[in-house]
Amino acid sequence: QVQLVESGGGLVQAGGSLRLSCAASGRTFSRYAMGWFRQAPGKEREFVGCIIWSGGAPYYADSVKGRFTISRDNAKNTGYLQMNSLKPEDTAVYYCASTASFFPWRGYEYDDWGQGTQVTVSS
Repeated sequence: QVQLVESGGGLVQAGGSLRLSCAASGRTFSRYAMGWFRQAPGKEREFVGCIIWSGGAPYYADSVKGRFTISRDNAKNTGYLQMNSLKPEDTAVYYCASTASFFPWRGYEYDDWGQGTQVTVSS
């Protein structure tokens, strides 16, 4: 099992920035990638992007490409979601998750989840 603890959410004005952190512990060696998701009230959960722990370029959904950056610090077993140029439509609960799937960019087969952290962007 992998335990994920998220932090960094909060309230920010439109155009501002936030950095979310996702600290992983447990059997992290059995996991292939970390993904980020978000869900707004009344909306389906949306796949934001992912990164493979061992290397390679991150993958981003079109809705956040160019504004969000996914990174990792393997020594700390921590992933990050840097969010810039935030818009009110980015308001959602953000989740990190891990997967053993070799196709993490598909956005499913994520089975270890953080508790979620609220991001609210005001206009």
